[in-house]
Amino acid sequence: MLSTTDVRLAADIGGTFTDIVLDAGGLRRTRKVLTTPAAPEEGVLAGVGLVLDDAGLRFSDIDVFVHGTTLATNAIIERRGAKTALITTQGFRDVLEIGTESRYDQYDLTLEKPVPLVPRELRFTVPERMDAAGQVRLPLDEAAVAALVPQLREHAVQSVAFAFLHGYANPDHEQRAAAILKAAMPDLSITLASEVCPEVREYERTSTAVANAYVQPQMEGYLGRMAAALRGRQYRGATYLVTSGGGLTSLETAQKFPVRLVESGPAGGAIFAAQVALRAGEQKVLSFDMGGTTAKICLIENGEPATSRFFEVDRTARFLKGSGLPLRIPVIEMVEIGAGGGSIAQVDALQRVTVGPESASSVPGPACYGLGGERPAVTDADVALGLIKPEGFAGGSMDLRPELSLRALGREIGEKLHLSPEMSAYAVYEMVCENMASAARVHAAERGAVIGQHTMIAFGGAAPLHAARVAEKVGVPRVVVPPNAGVGSAVGFLAAPVAYEIVRSRPARLDEDFDGASISALFAEMTEAARALVEPGARGAPLFERRTAFMRYVGQGHEITVELPNKELGMADVAELRRIFEAEYAAQFARAIPAAAIEVLNWSVLVSTNAHHPEAAAPVTSAASPQPAGLRLIFDGRAEKKIEVPLYRREAMPPGARIAGPALIAEDETTTYISGSFDAHIDGSGCIVMEQKAA
Repeated sequence: MLSTTDVRLAADIGGTFTDIVLDAGGLRRTRKVLTTPAAPEEGVLAGVGLVLDDAGLRFSDIDVFVHGTTLATNAIIERRGAKTALITTQGFRDVLEIGTESRYDQYDLTLEKPVPLVPRELRFTVPERMDAAGQVRLPLDEAAVAALVPQLREHAVQSVAFAFLHGYANPDHEQRAAAILKAAMPDLSITLASEVCPEVREYERTSTAVANAYVQPQMEGYLGRMAAALRGRQYRGATYLVTSGGGLTSLETAQKFPVRLVESGPAGGAIFAAQVALRAGEQKVLSFDMGGTTAKICLIENGEPATSRFFEVDRTARFLKGSGLPLRIPVIEMVEIGAGGGSIAQVDALQRVTVGPESASSVPGPACYGLGGERPAVTDADVALGLIKPEGFAGGSMDLRPELSLRALGREIGEKLHLSPEMSAYAVYEMVCENMASAARVHAAERGAVIGQHTMIAFGGAAPLHAARVAEKVGVPRVVVPPNAGVGSAVGFLAAPVAYEIVRSRPARLDEDFDGASISALFAEMTEAARALVEPGARGAPLFERRTAFMRYVGQGHEITVELPNKELGMADVAELRRIFEAEYAAQFARAIPAAAIEVLNWSVLVSTNAHHPEAAAPVTSAASPQPAGLRLIFDGRAEKKIEVPLYRREAMPPGARIAGPALIAEDETTTYISGSFDAHIDGSGCIVMEQKAA
C-alpha cells in the first residue's frame, strides 16, 4: 500500500480517452479509460476508482485533485452548448457577423466564415451608450431591458451574454442590466463581457463573452455534478481546474469563466513537455501531443511555452488565422488539428486519402474497438500495420480486433483506390503524419523559428507511434519520448502553478502626460483581485507577481507584450518604458522606429505560485544492449512487404540501453515506433531518445 502523504490526482478528459494519474508517496500510477461523452464525470470516476484500487487508497486519502478537460472546446466545435442570447448596445446587433470586416483568404470567392454561436433572432439591443473614457452618453433604458424577458422566455433561452459598447471602461450598465434580468429570471446564466474580457476591440470582446455564455450552463452543471460525486465518495481535498494559460484555478472561478478552460488539456501537455525539456537541458523544443481526437504542436524555448492573449476555436480553414471564433483569453500558444487516433480516414471526390478532422471519438470509436464503428480511423491503420499490440490496449483496459481494422480499411480505402488493406493503412499513416508535419511547419513559420534546430518531445497515446515519421518530414534530428508519455497532459497538470491573470484596457501614450499614479492604482486593483482568486488555492505557498503592458507604436493595429518592473510608475519611468518596448520590438522585428510615439493599450497582472523546476537528468555513464522481449511483423509501406522487427519492453530498458531502428518499444500506455532512420537510447531520466542516423 502506498503512503497517503501528499496524495495528488490528475484527470484529463479527452475526446476519446480520459487519462488518470495518481502521485502518492513519490510513486506514480496511471490509467486510461474511454471517455463517456453523455456524462463525462462517469468516465473520470471510473478511472479514479481503478487507479485508487491499484494503489490501495480511497477517495478520502486524496489531498489534491487537478482536472482538465476539452469539454468547453468540444461544445463550441460541435455546437452542443446552451441556447444563448446576446444583448448589446442599440445599433450593434450584428457585431458577431461583421467581425473585423477582414477576410482570412482575400481571393477565395467561396470563403466560409465561422457561424456565430448566437443566431440573429437571439441577438437583442437596448438603448444605452458609454464613451471610451467610461462616461455615460446615454443612460441605460431599464424598461427596454425588462421588456426582453418575455422574448427570452419564449425562445427558452438558458444563457445570456451582455456586451455593451465600451463596457470595459465602465461596467455599470452591464451590471445593472444583468441585475434586472436576474431578478426576473433567477435560473438564467449571465455573462458580462466587462468581467470575462474587459478589453478594447468590440468584436473579440463580444465573441469571448458569447463563448463563455454558450458553454457556461453545461460546464457549470458538469463541474457541479463532479464536485457532488466526489463529496459523496468522502473526498475532502482541494479541487483545481487547469486554465488555457497553464495555471490552476478554483472550481468556483472555472464555473464562472469556463471560456478560460477551452485549451486546458493541451496546456497540461505543454507544461509536461516544458518539464521534460528542463530535465533534459533542451533549450529549443517542439512539443508534439497526439491523442485520440487531436494533435497539438507547441514551441518551447528555455523551458517556457509560447503564450498569447488571443485564440481561435472552430476554424473553418485549418491553418488560416481569422477563420475561427476569436477568444481573448490567456493561452499557451499552439496549433491544433483534427489528427488523432480516432480521426476518420476516407477517400474524397478527387480520389485522395484524407484524414480528419471528423473523429470516431470514444463512441463508437475506431473499427478495431468492436463497439460498432464501421469507418476506419488512424488507430485502425496503426493496428493494421502491426505497430500496436491488440491485446491489453490503453493500459490493459481493452483488446482490439485487427480483423475489423483490415475490413474497414479495405472497404473504405482499398476498394476505391485498388490497394490492399495494408497499403491502405500505410496511406492513412502517411497522410496523418503529413498533416501534422504541415501544422508544425506553419506554426514554426508564424513564430519565426527554424524547426530543424528544435528537439521534438512526443507524448499522448498516439504520438510515439508517429513521431519518428513526422520528425523525418520536418527535418527534426532528435525525438524524446518521456516516461508516462501516454498520459502526458495529466502528468503536466500536477506541475502547474496556481495562477490567475487579469487584463484591463486603459490607453496611455508615453509622449503625452503619462498618469503614472492612475496606472499604479489600476495595477493595485488588479493585483488585489488576482490575489483573492489565487491565495485560497496557494495554501500558504509564496506568490509572485508579473506585470506586463501591451504596447505599440501609435497607429499600428496590434501590440506586443512587454514585461514591466513591479513598482510604482511615474513620469520619471517613461524613458525606461520606451527603452524596454524598443528592445522587445527590435528583438521581434529586427529594428525599432526612432522617436516614434508609443502607446499602451492594455495592462496585465499575473499572480502565481512558483512553477516547479525539475532537477536535471543524471548523466549516463554506461551503455547496454538490451534483449528484445520478442519479434513482431510490421508492414513496411516503402518496401510494400512485411518485415520482422524486435519488440522491447520499456520497463526492462535501463538508462544507457541502446537499440537500432527499426524497432518497437512497448509500455502500458503507448508504443514507440523507432523507424529505420533512427537509433535510440534511454537517458538518465528514463526518456527514449531517438537520434537520426548519419546519412
